[in-house]
Amino acid sequence: MSNSTGTEAADKGPGGLQSVDRALNVLELLARWGNGGVSELAAELDVHKSTAFRLLGALESHGLVEQTEERGKYRLGFGLVRLAGAVSGRMDITKQARPVAERLANAIGETVNIAVLREHYAINVDQALGPASVTTQNWVGQLTPLHATSSGKVLLAHVDGPERGRLVKAGGLPAFTAETITSPGELDKELHKILENGYATTIGEYEDGLNAVAVPVRDADGTVVAALSASGPSYRLTADRMEDLVPTMKEAGLEVSRRLGYIGPRGD
Repeated sequence: MSNSTGTEAADKGPGGLQSVDRALNVLELLARWGNGGVSELAAELDVHKSTAFRLLGALESHGLVEQTEERGKYRLGFGLVRLAGAVSGRMDITKQARPVAERLANAIGETVNIAVLREHYAINVDQALGPASVTTQNWVGQLTPLHATSSGKVLLAHVDGPERGRLVKAGGLPAFTAETITSPGELDKELHKILENGYATTIGEYEDGLNAVAVPVRDADGTVVAALSASGPSYRLTADRMEDLVPTMKEAGLEVSRRLGYIGPRGD
């Protein structure tokens, strides 16, 4: 067993990559074994027992591991269910939305994206390209601002007041173009309009010459969990054309919602 001073020193930094790697190894070992003690984990990781104990303590504080009824033994904790649920939820949205997004993109000829809320950003989790699309931009995995994108505005509009204020404060209202909304009052009016109309648009607010329209996607409880958007160049996806596409977008958003279990008010 290696217990060198250099190794132990490298492990003590709370943000040390070595500590992170070892903590992940602990989770993988417990997943494989079912449970394990400090001594056997230390031996497998080739570290001192005190190091293994610190790693377990940190993981336990986040609910990622827990002690079993047998003293000194640890197993995976239910905190992992919370993390897995967040990922599986996004995967389910992608799975259910993809055929709808592809059909929509082919029908309207524009780029269609599915975005969800992540911290104070909208993150695109899937994309479908229409036959008329000229973009080479892959938006999947991209973090985009809530106040300057159609998807972001839809997601922001459907969180409650205090949480909305927190998100706006965290992200700020930076200007990306001359058309970006940078006034809290103006943004608030825009979000209320989105709630009334059931869709959001952006006209060159994130990128010059790029327009987009988005609608909400709901889960079985009616909670808005994603936004379905169509984007394209302003010379083709004009303000008037976006208005014309709203019924089609809403129907697509409702179809994805139904795939997620949403029934809607009065069975709509």
